Formats: sequence, C-alpha cells, structure tokens
Amino acid sequence: MKKIMLVGHVACGKTTLCQRLNGLKQEYKKTQALEVINHTIDTPGEYLEHRSFMRSLTVTAVEVDLVLFLQDATSERFLFSPGQSVAFPIPVIGVVTKTDIATKEQTAQAVELLELAGADPVFCISSISGEGMDALIDYLKD
Repeated sequence: MKKIMLVGHVACGKTTLCQRLNGLKQEYKKTQALEVINHTIDTPGEYLEHRSFMRSLTVTAVEVDLVLFLQDATSERFLFSPGQSVAFPIPVIGVVTKTDIATKEQTAQAVELLELAGADPVFCISSISGEGMDALIDYLKD
C-alpha cells in the first residue's frame, strides 16, 4: 500500500479512516501530534486550521507517496484554499467522509470543493459503514 498522509479539519474523520485502513478497532481518539501507523500518517486537524502549522504538513509530505485531503460532507467548514494541492510535491487526492449521514447535495458540494483545492481524483466514503472504501483501498494499493 502507498504511504499516505491524512489532512483535514478537526473531526473530519482522519483518525477513523486511519483505523479503518489499518484494520484497527474503531474508537474515538483525538490526535494530538503526528502519528505514524503502518503506512499512514494521521495529522492533527489543527495543522490545517492554523496556518502557522502548514509548514509541518509540507515537510512531512516528503515522507509519503500521496496526500489525502479529507472533507466531512456534513460540515459547513471548508479550510482548503483553491489550488492548495500545489503546496505538496506529490499527488493529492480528495476523500469526502461521512457520506452515510450526508445528503447527496452535501456530498456533491464537498466533492466540488476538494476539486477546487486541486485534489484529483475524489473518493466518497463512510469509514463507519464501509461505503466507498473498496474503491479507495484499490487506489491506494501499490
């Protein structure tokens, strides 16, 4: 599997996706610092929310094959800037999370916003129900 880094706002589903991808028990845990679990780097949401920490994400990206921008479909907050993917020297894909509890309109809007940030392709998933996970996992395989 490709080595990946998960980036998104607080409570967007990064840790839950990390647990799902790595076959771990799904339980709530607030990520306080960068955590490396197998081929996945889980980042605190504050690294995206506070621009002074963005440099940490850029530096950490040199250790991975792929950056995943995560957007909670149910959230009205969108913190990625247009074209933000160019800040990373590697490919950036988008992952819309919590699609099991979002409307189709919310999911479509999240996809559009991730595309505006430069993520390509964009996957729609639910880490809880497993919806969309097969396509994402297939993409992440070497």
